[in-house]
Amino acid sequence: MALIKSLNNYHPIISRDVFLANNATVIGDVRIGEYSSVWFNAVIRGDVNSIIIGSKVNIQDGVVIHCTYKKTTTVIGNNVSIGHNAIIHGCTLEDNVLIGMGAIIMDGAVIQKNSIVAAGSVITKDTLVKSGSIYGGLPGKLIKKMSEEEIANLTYGIADNYVKYSSWYV
Repeated sequence: MALIKSLNNYHPIISRDVFLANNATVIGDVRIGEYSSVWFNAVIRGDVNSIIIGSKVNIQDGVVIHCTYKKTTTVIGNNVSIGHNAIIHGCTLEDNVLIGMGAIIMDGAVIQKNSIVAAGSVITKDTLVKSGSIYGGLPGKLIKKMSEEEIANLTYGIADNYVKYSSWYV
């Protein structure tokens, strides 16, 4: 069973249809929306500030989501896919975003809607990734702008697939 822990008078608020892997951890000031999933060994630690996660968000194996004390919250929109072992820290991920495996998104960064951050990339503090972009590298830079077809296939498709995958575990 997942570890869901209240801390400092904050209690995680998790929609009842969220899939939580048996070794996922959710602590403190965290809200998770409908049809989201938190996979094996993922940690969502709302101990020093709030973390708000929308609907149809998949937080894949080994992901860490945190924020900075009294400075940055973490806000994640709807239809977001966060790849295995990514670190999401004190930033904003708008709707329909894909964060690749092992990527790191730092404090104050904003990943606008319909964007992709490539696997292994580091998006540094206060970076703005504009809507419809693919960013990659260290530090992350614009690789290209996406077509409408690429946006539909790479963001919505993955989020929908993870809703299906999580149903296999219920």
